[in-house]
Amino acid sequence: MKRNAIFSVLLILLMTLSLGAQEQTALQITLDEAIRIAVERNHDLAAARFEVTKADKQVKEAFGLALPSVDFAATYSRALKRPVFFLPDFDDPESGRVVPIQIGSENSIDLTFSATQVLFNSAVFTGVGTAKIYSEAARDIYRAKENEIIANVRRAFYSVLLAREGSAIMRSTLQNAEDNLNNARALAEAGLISEYDGLRAEVSYENLKPDVMKAEDDYTIALNSLRIAMGVSADQPIEVVGLLQPEIVDEVQLTNAVEDAVKMNPSLEALRKQADVNEAIVSIERSNYLPTLSAFGNYQMQAQKNQFNFSTNDFIGSSVVGLNLSFNIFKGFQTNARVEQATLDHRRSQEQLAAMESNLRTQVESMILRLRWAQKQIGVHEKTIAQAEKGYRIASTRFASGSGTQLEVNDAQLALNRAQVNRVEAIYQYLLAATDIEQALGGLNTPTGKIQ
Repeated sequence: MKRNAIFSVLLILLMTLSLGAQEQTALQITLDEAIRIAVERNHDLAAARFEVTKADKQVKEAFGLALPSVDFAATYSRALKRPVFFLPDFDDPESGRVVPIQIGSENSIDLTFSATQVLFNSAVFTGVGTAKIYSEAARDIYRAKENEIIANVRRAFYSVLLAREGSAIMRSTLQNAEDNLNNARALAEAGLISEYDGLRAEVSYENLKPDVMKAEDDYTIALNSLRIAMGVSADQPIEVVGLLQPEIVDEVQLTNAVEDAVKMNPSLEALRKQADVNEAIVSIERSNYLPTLSAFGNYQMQAQKNQFNFSTNDFIGSSVVGLNLSFNIFKGFQTNARVEQATLDHRRSQEQLAAMESNLRTQVESMILRLRWAQKQIGVHEKTIAQAEKGYRIASTRFASGSGTQLEVNDAQLALNRAQVNRVEAIYQYLLAATDIEQALGGLNTPTGKIQ
């Protein structure tokens, strides 16, 4: 029996240690840390990095078309039956017969070195510049995607802070209601308040419990949204580090925000470069009307033998250099159609650029209005909270002395709760507006060391 008891204790201890090892420690997350994790793990951003690398390789490819092309070719052939040509029968000219004469050798080797250099081709030279513009556009697209990811993480992080503040406010409100309920019960037992006021205190306390539970659920939902934005697993416990405080935006920055956004917004800049690429494509298609001039040269070494025992002395060399001029005279109106298509693409991109610029100006102006409105609300609600706290203290004191009613306490508590919630909501809206403005300005990017 004693041995079984010891075994049971050891088993329970091992199970406890195993469960403890399985518990994950909550990950302490600051805003900067959340952004870093999201940038490292986001799949769309990784795909954008590959696109930048691909664009760089296309620049090298386009530049390579302007460089000389050098080729080497080697051919070996074995004549299973050598070719012939026919000559008159010189032994009997009167017969009119012809005699087949074998030519060539059973084994032949042909070595050729050739080089070609484009001297003039408008499409080649324009393509180099076009590829560089496309590479720059790919970088702008990457920065826009990174900007978007960081903005989403900041919004999710601020939502967690808001939900945490809201949960804390509701727990504090519930504690006040509980304290008030205890006072009401004591006063009711002493006969200093009516039964109705006691019931009101109890109902007010019970009504707050679902609100506290909802606030805690909102906090959990906000944490899940942050996990998704960061790209971490759903079962990873996280705990945010930080306070919901407004980060004051420079007034000079707000004054110049609209024009700065038009100049620096990465999405707009990418579209601007895309319009430049489309314009260059028009030139490339038009270059098909122009001639192509290239220089060429080759060096050839040949050898033939009936036995496969070649030496360097068996090879005979020959070389040639020259110029090649090609000019398309008619191609079934294909060139004209391609030029018109490229022109339409360029015009379409210009219209898209104009529309996006106009929308961006309007959006930034709205963001500034939202930010300034939220800034004013923060100051107003801070004053309101001070007044509401004073009113709640007065109502509680009056109720405790028997000169006030539970209704007054409930109204004061509701006013205090609303003022506190309105303040944190105003700060949250201010931070969202500030994030939107910085995203429009392209100022949310963080150096990753991977894209230059």
